Amino acid sequence: MAINYDFTALPEARIPRASSPLFQHLLDTYASETNKVIAVWRCFSDAGLAFRPHPRSQPVLEIFKHQLLSERRFFGEFLGAPEPAAAEVLPAAASVEGFARRMLQLAEPRLKFLAPQEEHWWLQTVPFFDVARQRIWIFWRRVLHTCHHRTQLTVYLRLMDHAVPSTYGPTADVTWSGADPTQSVKAAERK
Repeated sequence: MAINYDFTALPEARIPRASSPLFQHLLDTYASETNKVIAVWRCFSDAGLAFRPHPRSQPVLEIFKHQLLSERRFFGEFLGAPEPAAAEVLPAAASVEGFARRMLQLAEPRLKFLAPQEEHWWLQTVPFFDVARQRIWIFWRRVLHTCHHRTQLTVYLRLMDHAVPSTYGPTADVTWSGADPTQSVKAAERK
C-alpha cells in the first residue's frame, strides 16, 4: 500500500544516506516525521494560531514554537549537533508558512549531521536532562515527543472542524484505493 501525500516538504531524494545501512531508518524516520509535522501545520490558518480547546491548553502558536525550540535543544544540547542560537530558531513572522519553512530549514542540516555518525556514536551514553542515555535512545525520545505534539494538533484540527491529513494511513478525511485500515477483529487477524 502506497500512501500518496498531497504535499511533501522533504522529498526522499534529499534525505542523505547514513554511513551504515543499519542507521538509515533513523534518517528516514526523522525526515518522514518532519514531513508529517509540516503537513499538519499547513492545515491551520494564521487566524487559527490562537486556538486552544481549553484555557489550560497551549494555543497552536505555542505548540509550533515549542516544537522548533525543543528540537533545537534535543539536537544541540543532547546530541551535539550544530544548531543556530536559540534566539534565531523561531521565524521572523509568526505565520503557518513561516513556521513550516523554518521546520524544514532546521531539519535538513540535522539530517546531514546524523548521516555520517557511526555505531559507536549512536550507542555512546551522554547527559540527558538529569540522567544519562544513549544517543539513539535520545533520538527516539525526540521522535516520540514530536509525534505527541503532532497528534495534539490533529485533535485541535478536528475540534476546529478542519480536515485531518493522513500521516500513517487513512483518516476520516483522506483515503485512497487499496487503503486497508485495521478497524476490525477480522482485519487484525491477518498475518
